[in-house]
Formats: sequence, structure tokens, C-alpha cells
Amino acid sequence: MENFEFYNPVRVFFGRGQISKIAGQIPAGSRVMLIYGGGSIFRNGVYEQTMEALKRFEVTEFGGIEPNPTYETSMRAVEVIREKKIDFLLAAGGGSVIDATKFIAAATLYTFGDPWNILAKKMPVMRALPFGAILTLPATGSEMNRNSVISRRSTAEKLGFGSPFTYPKFSVLLPDAAGTLPPAQVANGIVDAFVHVMEQYLTYPVNAPIQDRFAEAILLTLIEEGPKAYRNPADYEAMSNLMWSATMALNGLIACGVPEDWSVHDIGHELTAFHGIDHARTLAIVQPGLWKALREEKKEKLLQYGERVWKITEGSTDEKVDAAIEKTVEFFESLGIKTRLSEYGVGQDTIDKIVARFRERNWINLGDRGLTTPEVTKETLEHQL
Repeated sequence: MENFEFYNPVRVFFGRGQISKIAGQIPAGSRVMLIYGGGSIFRNGVYEQTMEALKRFEVTEFGGIEPNPTYETSMRAVEVIREKKIDFLLAAGGGSVIDATKFIAAATLYTFGDPWNILAKKMPVMRALPFGAILTLPATGSEMNRNSVISRRSTAEKLGFGSPFTYPKFSVLLPDAAGTLPPAQVANGIVDAFVHVMEQYLTYPVNAPIQDRFAEAILLTLIEEGPKAYRNPADYEAMSNLMWSATMALNGLIACGVPEDWSVHDIGHELTAFHGIDHARTLAIVQPGLWKALREEKKEKLLQYGERVWKITEGSTDEKVDAAIEKTVEFFESLGIKTRLSEYGVGQDTIDKIVARFRERNWINLGDRGLTTPEVTKETLEHQL
């Protein structure tokens, strides 16, 4: 096991009727901005419960955060915050709304030029407005981590950042609110969480058995409970297990003491930036391709994953690796998620643009051990044509 430092300050309220708790978590006299997306909180009852909990606060609303939150929309929120001297933010929705809120919180207090530099130039975030989150969609884990991913329409880019100052002060997790989601969104959440685990698990062995088994437990729960929630989002027990699995997949715990490989996300972000493909669906495309390209380098963990998660014990080493990859693809596709670029109308020209962009950014050694070179990125995507 490698050295590590673990820190997570987020207070979590999980389950029915928990929104009422937020009034006690926001400093008295705060001017609050309620941030949300396309309006689902009006349909699932979250808006009414939230406004009741906030009745003693001055509240400004800001809606319209996109499924892939944009810099442009976020900066409009920053203008309103500065104008109205808002001092606490509350995100209500899925990971996109929470990601946007993190960037908004940081950008509002950023004084070193264009806040896009937080993402493009990795400028450090030294302070941010405090914020909380009300989660209505299991997927990203943003409700219990410091990370955010933002797109910029004008440059067709999608980049991420994280800071100790962008943890939520609290998060309310609402499986019942997720019961109104369309199955396609539930499927996206399952795959997003699944690949989050993989990026921290399927690297190379470092004798960290407890982290491995934490990760495998989350994967098994997603495989068992995810399809139940996909078939019936109103199944409260299944949705509860899915939501907590997605939170645990990216709250920092399973990353302790192990190497990580986020190259699937790095490549997937470009597919979203160029073509607007749902984030989770880009991950379902890229993940099997990367394993095919790096099957020798990741062989030990692929075999472990296949045996412990999919019970693959027979055949040669190559056959077991192939079976592990195929079982993963079958799982994604059982949720209605396509895993080939051609199924999204994406061809070789996009692959070439992504490789060229990575070279321009000097992203030439991504992932664990720097294995994901531009050549490996190209091979990864060509496997999935």
C-alpha cells in the first residue's frame, strides 16, 4: 500500500425528509442562492421542501444549469452573486448542478484574471463561497468530493479542477427524489459510478486488499442493485443502494493508498466536448477500449476483477481477460448504453482531433505509470469504432 492522506469534511443527510435539516446547517442571516438545472426539482417536490427549509433566509434562484455545465452559464451566476452580495450557495439536482456550483463558488472569489484559468491553467483555488448540496440523481459522487468538471462552449473544451475549498459543507441525499428519473438517466448514473470505481481500482497491484475489496463491493452492488433501479426508479431500496454506491465510489475512500488512472475520463471528456455525448456513455465507450489497448499492463488487475466480480475462473489468461472485458460491455449494454463510436456517429476524424489536442496540451503520459500516450489514446478509440 502507498502512503496517503484522507480528508473528507462533508456532513451527509441521507433519506426521506432530510431537507428540513439544511436550515440548521446554513449560517443565520445568509443570503442564499439556490442553483438548479432544467426544472426537475419542481416536479419531484424538492423545490417546495427546499423553499420551506429556507423560509428564514433571503433566497435568490438561478436555474438553467446544463447536463454538461458550462463556463458561460456559470459566469452569469457569478455576476448575480456579486451584484446581490450572496454569501451561501445551495445546489439542488444532480452532479452537473453540484459541479457548476463548485466552480461558481470558486470563480466568485477568484481575483487573478479569468476564472477559466482555474481549469485551463490549473491555477490554485485559495478560497470559495461556502455551499451545500441536495442530491436528486445518483452518479458523479460530487456531493461528497472536491471535484468539478466544466465545459466551455466557445472552445469546445471540457476540463476539471478540485480544491480543499470546494467540498460541500453538507449534502442531502434523496433516493425518493430520484424515483422520478427516466431510466436512461439512471443508466448513466450506474455507468458513471462503475467507471469511477474502475479508475481507482483497475491499475496494478500494490497489496491494498481492503481498498480492493471496498471497490469490489461497490462494483457488485452496482451490478446487483443498479438494474433494479434502472427497471423501476421508484424502487426506493434499490435506488438507495445505488445512490450510496455512487457516493462511495468517489468520496476519496477507495483511492487511499492505491494508484489511480483517470485517462478514461480524460478521453471521454473530449467526446462530450466535440459531440455532446452524455458523459457516462463516453466512459462506456472508452473503458473497454483502454483495457484492450493496455491488456498486458493491466492484466493482473483484469484477472482479479474478472474472478472476484464476474466469477471468471476457467480458460487461459487471455481468455479470462477477454471474458472480463466482454462481461463489462454486456453489463453496460444491458442498461441500454451503446459502447461503439460508430453507434454515436463518431469516426476517425474525431479520434485524430482528440490525439492532436492531447499533443497540443502535452498530455502525453496520462494514467497510472504514464501509460496512456497519444498512441494508446488512438488505439483505445480505434478499438471502439
